[in-house]
Amino acid sequence: MSIQFKLSDKSTRFTESVIRGMTQLCLRHNAINLSQGTPAYQPPPEVTAAAIEAIQEGYNQYSITWGAPTFRKAIAEKMTAFNGIPTDPERNVTVTCGSTEGMLSALLAIINPSDEIIIFEPFYENYGPDTIISGATPVYVALQETTASDGTTRFTYDAAELAAAFSPNTKAIVINTPNNPLGKVFTTDELQQIADLCCEYDCLAITDEIYEHMIYDAKPHISIGSLPQMRERTITVSGLSKAYSMTGWRLGYVIAPETLTDAIRKMHDFLTVGAPHPLQRAGAVALHLPPSYHEALVAKYNKNRKRLLTSLTKAGFRCHPPEGAYYIMTDITDFGFPDDTAFAHWLVKEIGVGGVPGSSFYSRPDLGKTKFRFMFSMADDILAEAGERLMQVKTKI
Repeated sequence: MSIQFKLSDKSTRFTESVIRGMTQLCLRHNAINLSQGTPAYQPPPEVTAAAIEAIQEGYNQYSITWGAPTFRKAIAEKMTAFNGIPTDPERNVTVTCGSTEGMLSALLAIINPSDEIIIFEPFYENYGPDTIISGATPVYVALQETTASDGTTRFTYDAAELAAAFSPNTKAIVINTPNNPLGKVFTTDELQQIADLCCEYDCLAITDEIYEHMIYDAKPHISIGSLPQMRERTITVSGLSKAYSMTGWRLGYVIAPETLTDAIRKMHDFLTVGAPHPLQRAGAVALHLPPSYHEALVAKYNKNRKRLLTSLTKAGFRCHPPEGAYYIMTDITDFGFPDDTAFAHWLVKEIGVGGVPGSSFYSRPDLGKTKFRFMFSMADDILAEAGERLMQVKTKI
């Protein structure tokens, strides 16, 4: 006889990760997994060597809960130089177990009942559960496709819709730049408009900048915390997972004003205690790599971006070329499927390629039922094989 326990209300309000569910489906059907954002590359050899050395030298016990001093110092130097946000390693840096934990720790540190959080959609799938777990009330603002006079398309928000989303209950707005799943890079003008609203309503900006080093076509990365009046009202979340191909190392960090940092550190402490000590030692080495490392990384990903865009277009997908990150959002209307989930399962089983149903990135699934996301962080031969398989889509429908 099984015992039935009543679950928490929070646990019933969201599902398991759709992205990781698609990975499991790909494994069952031996499909090429263009679903989960796991880099196909390895960390730089000098960084892995530093991790091994740290283990051998005995850095195998807890570090300071909020981060090893050498790693926090390297993060502060990077934030000051690259992001334009003057950062003190003792007062402003919290090392977390990945940027995912960093985002949740930040929300738990600031949210009270009735607080609202503005989120642009489509959004990274964790943000929905994060608001539920932290107790925030989400207010969604759509990123809409627009066409410029030269025929190019990009995603942006409607300024009136964004302004209407702010209220006396707004505690913060979440900004993901470059954006997952669209690859949108927020411009200085857009960030300044957001900053002005944050100042007007006395609220915070929480930014997820995990893809900050992956931007194409010479577009700059701008951190909203570097804008006038925003340093003291910005929480910047980032990490090493994507830029250094080490998603399994779980090295993230949160940058915030001192009063907010104290609260974030307390939440982090009781969530995870601390990130792996020897890997933090190696993380400091990663952050001191020269600019040429990131230049080579962007060149590699840009080649992948162009390759997959070409393959998808030839296969009949309508593509939205990304400005950053390593995802391509497509439109599958022309294939005639009832929704994106049906297409996702068909694509894995019949074509042997996996992607992510677009509806998982929206608060209202209907907005994403004709959308489908692919990732291009793959080796050349895998992307080439995926392209060949995708060419069968039109013939097998």
